[in-house]
Amino acid sequence: MSFVEPVTLRRGGLLLEPLALSHEEGLRQAAADGELWRIRVTSVPEPQDTRTYIEAALQGRAEGQRFAFAVIDEASGRVLGSTSYHDILPAVRRVEIGYTWYAKSVQRSHVNTTAKLLMMGHAFEQLQCHVVGWRTDNFNFASQRAIERLGARKDGVIRGHALRRDGTIRDTVMYSMRAGEWPEARAQLLYFLKQHARTT
Repeated sequence: MSFVEPVTLRRGGLLLEPLALSHEEGLRQAAADGELWRIRVTSVPEPQDTRTYIEAALQGRAEGQRFAFAVIDEASGRVLGSTSYHDILPAVRRVEIGYTWYAKSVQRSHVNTTAKLLMMGHAFEQLQCHVVGWRTDNFNFASQRAIERLGARKDGVIRGHALRRDGTIRDTVMYSMRAGEWPEARAQLLYFLKQHARTT
């Protein structure tokens, strides 16, 4: 039995279901919305690489290292993007949330907040994680702001940590949240969603 078992999460018209090859075309269209693969600090696949991207995620699931979701608008069935648990460490009950990207048309909407609420809730409440972590490129300032908005704390920066898609070497900014911090973060995320609902 894997630490992260297949599960479908839903809330507020958003569906997170295990990423599968059947999501290939929808994922390709989501990436094309804004030509997201052109952003050097993200892992969004180029259109011709979408199947390989999914296959790599499925291999990570088989190895117990990554569990990827397709993020879907439940009403229309449209694939909006993808997000994952990764660097899964069952012995210390820790997961990280990453490989997250969305079609440009749904960025700065309720989608990321809702998806993170679902994933963090599942991690802390069902998987009984002690810690949930995040990591991002030191130049991906939008991602850093989004992670901090979740209530995560900055742990530090790992210098010279990984290659970007353009071959340059990045520093990685690390964040985390402990289980005891989750109730307050959950309340804040629910507040954000309530505020968003009032303005739409």
